[in-house]
Amino acid sequence: MKTDWLHKYVITVLFGAFPVPGSAQAKDSTAIRRHIEEVVVTGQYSPNDPAKAVQKIKIIGRQKIEMMNAQNLKDVLSNELNIRLSNDNILGSSMSIGGISGRNVKILIDGVPVIGRQDGSIDLSQINLNNIERIEIIEGPMSVNYGTDALGGAINLITKKEIKKTIEGNVSGYYESIGTYNLQGRSGFSKNKHTVTLNAGRNFFDGWNPGEKINFDYSPLIADSSRFLQSKAREQYFTTLQYIYKLNSNTTLNYKGDYFNEKITNRGQPTAANLALDDYYRTIRNDNAVFLNSKVGKGNINVLASYNHYRRYKNTYLNTLETLEQELQTTDGAQDTSKFDQFNTRGTYSNEVRSLLSTYEVGYDINLQNGTGRRIKNGKQFIGDYAIYASVEFKPWSRFIIRPGLRYSYNTVYNAPFIPSVNVSYKPTDHVTLRGAYSKGFRAPDLKELYFYFYDVNHDIKGNENLKAEYSDNYSASVVYTNIVGKMLYKADVSGFYNDIMDMITLAFNGGASGREYTYVNVGRYKTHGVQANVDLTINNWKIGVGGSYIGRYNQYSEFTDTVAVYTYAPEIRGSIMYTWPGESLSVGLFYKFTGRLPGYGVNDSGNIAQTFINDYQMADLNLSKKVLKGKLQIGAGCKNIFNVSNVRSFMAGEGAHSGTSINTIIGNGRLYFLKLDYNF
Repeated sequence: MKTDWLHKYVITVLFGAFPVPGSAQAKDSTAIRRHIEEVVVTGQYSPNDPAKAVQKIKIIGRQKIEMMNAQNLKDVLSNELNIRLSNDNILGSSMSIGGISGRNVKILIDGVPVIGRQDGSIDLSQINLNNIERIEIIEGPMSVNYGTDALGGAINLITKKEIKKTIEGNVSGYYESIGTYNLQGRSGFSKNKHTVTLNAGRNFFDGWNPGEKINFDYSPLIADSSRFLQSKAREQYFTTLQYIYKLNSNTTLNYKGDYFNEKITNRGQPTAANLALDDYYRTIRNDNAVFLNSKVGKGNINVLASYNHYRRYKNTYLNTLETLEQELQTTDGAQDTSKFDQFNTRGTYSNEVRSLLSTYEVGYDINLQNGTGRRIKNGKQFIGDYAIYASVEFKPWSRFIIRPGLRYSYNTVYNAPFIPSVNVSYKPTDHVTLRGAYSKGFRAPDLKELYFYFYDVNHDIKGNENLKAEYSDNYSASVVYTNIVGKMLYKADVSGFYNDIMDMITLAFNGGASGREYTYVNVGRYKTHGVQANVDLTINNWKIGVGGSYIGRYNQYSEFTDTVAVYTYAPEIRGSIMYTWPGESLSVGLFYKFTGRLPGYGVNDSGNIAQTFINDYQMADLNLSKKVLKGKLQIGAGCKNIFNVSNVRSFMAGEGAHSGTSINTIIGNGRLYFLKLDYNF
């Protein structure tokens, strides 16, 4: 009786006008799973139904990726709640999740960590999606499973592995009116126990300035008068080779190799003497990984071993524009090379025994990283991290799961903390899932924070070998309702979280011999808390989603003065509508995101605490997709950034009533139109 009352109350509150399904109408959880057809692997003992996962996992499927015509990870995350994106012309696109910076978010591809952080963050625009089947996002610490950098959450990209026919292939061309030209191809072969796929492509962007008009005249410019661009020119080449060998019905071996090469061109402003300083930044990644997945009895063995090589070069030339001669510069900071090598191996064994201890997992995680470069102490440094971890799922009764976990690490540089976690999941009905979690997270100081040294006329930055790891306490709770009534699937969720980060690593003024030295110190404390709600409906050929979040960020200056608010808050709203005509030959999608005004506090030029903010903005994309030639050719077209957002005002208050400092923060490249052609053979 109580369960029926709760069921009807949740439906009435969340859906109002929608009919309350009776027991005769409601479908069981098996039908719901069959309709959704989703499987998750991140943080799981084995591929699992997301409704059964003890964590709340957000899934971005291939259908949405294609409907958004997303070219890289930045594109697809632009419509997600609790994720705020930022752009830097040289360092690329970065993110924060739940108010926590991207340096605390672990990004993985098939469980292999992505390396090559610049200013602490991975450049999201370097992660292409042409071979990605789905993206799984877990908000909140995943440090028990993935160690450092997972304090704020984990994003795992799952590559395509299946070939439906013996031989198949795909060629894709993509064009944007701001000067983007992408060409990608994919081919696959599958026979008996062997599957081979090869992906390759080139992405090219010729740069952009605010106010730039759409121009279909591509003849060379007579003069180099518009050489300086707000958004810098980029050229990327990438390829992926994957080989899967199925030893038997229970065991699979998989090799994956990736190569990525990017060049960013930053042309300087011409001087009166027709000279200009040009910077070239080149990034090269080589990633290799071997996977073993085997089912032994009622257990699962999963092992991976990966080697990642990352290089980033900076070269500065003085250009004589009249003769086009270039001279390599030798001043401090004009040339730089950074190289990072990482070896990672992870192995887990999980068992399913239908008893009080229904499932458990034990594993190891070894991560060895070398960094070399002129700005690293002694030219080369090494960090080794060796960890073991375990978790177990207790099922006191069929609808209740408790999963405690623990990770222990030995690190060659710093004292790694013990990392515990506990997740709880309860299903009072087939349609309602309640989740709660406590997790401790940590982030290890990276090689730059420990050993980096950079000195020129504008900088004096030194690493600190005595840094401790950041650690945090995270509390989260959520309720999810999912049901099918007739041809309508509806899902609603409400969740909240609280993060308390201690020993946060901060770049602080130290004085030093130069009088302007900065170094990294463990002095910071940072907290965030927030709530979010989402409602998603699938009705016949419609898919409608709407959600909102409200996040509070801690102001550390509130510890020193009563004039600073302890927390400042910012809202976010997202929405999406997708419709597919019967026969699935024509689809349309509209995606919207409002990012609210972000207030805060900082220290102004006078050395006083002052109010800061970044203005609110809204983004929207309209996409059309049409299949022809019996589905072999898919044509996509539409408009991105409908509201024509490029720069958003950032402000810091000054001393007077109307004084202050205002700058523009780069958000996008203005309104653009795109065309995409996909041919499958």
